[in-house]
Amino acid sequence: MVKAIRVHELGGPEVLKWEDVEIGEPEDGEIKVKNKAIGLNFIDVYFRKGVYKVPAVPYTPGGEAAGVVTAVGPGVSGRKVGDLVAYLGNPMGAYTEEQILPAEKVVPLPASIDPTVAASVLVKGMTAQYLLRHCFKVEPGHTVLIHAAAGGTGSLLCQWAKALGATVIGTVSTKEKAAQAKDDGCHHVIIYTEEDFVTRVNEITSGKGVEVVYDSVGKDTFEGSLASLKLRGYMVSFGQSSGTPDPVPLSAIAVKSLFLTRPTLKHYTVTRDELLETAGEVFANVASGVLKVHVNHTYPLSQAAKAHADLEGRRTSGSVVLIPDGC
Repeated sequence: MVKAIRVHELGGPEVLKWEDVEIGEPEDGEIKVKNKAIGLNFIDVYFRKGVYKVPAVPYTPGGEAAGVVTAVGPGVSGRKVGDLVAYLGNPMGAYTEEQILPAEKVVPLPASIDPTVAASVLVKGMTAQYLLRHCFKVEPGHTVLIHAAAGGTGSLLCQWAKALGATVIGTVSTKEKAAQAKDDGCHHVIIYTEEDFVTRVNEITSGKGVEVVYDSVGKDTFEGSLASLKLRGYMVSFGQSSGTPDPVPLSAIAVKSLFLTRPTLKHYTVTRDELLETAGEVFANVASGVLKVHVNHTYPLSQAAKAHADLEGRRTSGSVVLIPDGC
């Protein structure tokens, strides 16, 4: 038996329960991993609240972790006991001390990357990678608008976009978060609680607008994001922390011949090669210092409910990591 967080009904942070679970041994093509660090991402909140549908209830949340291989099932090659690995995505179930995983779903963790850093950066870093390099290819001379610039993904987007040669505009809610966004490469930081971000973007760009908006906030910023775009600009909506945006009539994007997309990471890491390439680029940028990972908050895994409450209440910045007892 191991300890894990279990959800028996959808709802608020209080539905996250600390329980004993039986995980068994790895079968064909599987490995067992003892987690050293577990990433907390806003998608975990979406599943817990029912914004995204879970396969079944009860379930163990979480889709990102780093740890050490403790057992290898039949038919597995290239993995051995003692290997450091990381994983993201399916199967869900990272909020646990140990878990069984398909060997093809894990990526090797370089010795230079601490497991806590890996668990905080893999999902967010791979999200930043596909958003900046594939969804819309950011190039030198572009001006980009990044909402929630001090958040876990926002921080990495700002750093990476600057490294690519873009002029970076970030929105945040407080002066403290503005300071972090500035450190992360934002050329212009807008505190949206004090000024209208659309007006400020218009001033910064001399009325031209930005090439692309990366919007993980959703309902509260969606219309303003569209208004901040230049002619033929790209609206990339990849989250909805403030709620699901209202339906958009085609006429709203026809005004400036805008492009609108709602991408998800899993569609950009379909193959094993795509997974390894994307993760490898993230780890390489962390190792080289292009990406500085802010693990600003760690919680014991048993206190996942408090971590969720703080994340939803916007009392966190950077990345949040859950640590199993004894690690």
